[in-house]
Amino acid sequence: MQVRFWGTRGSLPVAPKAGTIADKVADALVAANGRSFADKAAALAFVENDLDFATGRSYGGATSCVEIDMGGGPFIVCDLGSGVRELGLDTLRRCAQEGRPKEWHIFLSHLHWDHIMGFPFFVPAFMDGAKIIIHAGHPDAEQALRRQQEEISFPVPFDWLKADIEFRTLETGREYEIGEVTVSVILQHHSHDSYGYRFRDRDGKVAIYSTDSEHKIDQMHDENDFAQFFGHADLVVCDTMYSLADSVSMKEDWGHSSNIVAVDLCHEAKARRLALFHHEPTYSDADIQRMHEETIRYEELTRDTDALEVLCAYDGLCVEL
Repeated sequence: MQVRFWGTRGSLPVAPKAGTIADKVADALVAANGRSFADKAAALAFVENDLDFATGRSYGGATSCVEIDMGGGPFIVCDLGSGVRELGLDTLRRCAQEGRPKEWHIFLSHLHWDHIMGFPFFVPAFMDGAKIIIHAGHPDAEQALRRQQEEISFPVPFDWLKADIEFRTLETGREYEIGEVTVSVILQHHSHDSYGYRFRDRDGKVAIYSTDSEHKIDQMHDENDFAQFFGHADLVVCDTMYSLADSVSMKEDWGHSSNIVAVDLCHEAKARRLALFHHEPTYSDADIQRMHEETIRYEELTRDTDALEVLCAYDGLCVEL
């Protein structure tokens, strides 16, 4: 099982401004300290090995979209944020090169715009012979996707899409078989509800996708269901949109969680890895990197037995389980 990240921002897509790029270039030149490079490959090696992530690269700006890739069979996708456009193109390439079926299973966390806005640009939806099954805990998922393609909002109506599109409403407490993967569902605290997903393959590897879920630091005694749901997961992709200070003050009840709560839940669940996800759109790359570093330190200070590896999701990250 591989977990690929195609979109990791929350709320709305973001793009770096000209000044942001200029700052990165200037910081890189200062770090190079007069060094010269024989060719582009040497310069890229310097970026990879000598610059910190926030200077040499970027966490990206597309909204939520994560792929659970089994290396064959149907494609499994979590959420239809703006990152799904690039995913759609890449999966079509893999269909052509690897002979994979043109079948996509989409699991929606919820129906807010940042998690469905990429669907009108999802190229497989426009193709004859493509099969798209949209799974959601919400019975009004089809209504949400159709509404954003009404003429007042988008020039291509939903009914013009050529793919065979099916909607399935999921229930908590049940397991669903999709190819080689068993999927279970949990209800989360968020406006209009959201749902988290547990994906288990035949080798017992487990990936959790849990975004747009508010876990309050002063109510962790009520989080046993989530600790069990995350239990012994190989990777937990978790909503860490806010710092702890923000999540308990001005952004309480906004439906998102903090990096601190995510570590506490994963420790209790004895998970192996945590991926910080759904980054605040106003955060710079340096802000996100700082949160990652602070989360690693917090995990080390609060660790009881086994270490929890803390990753920071970025557009293009691929994690092998």
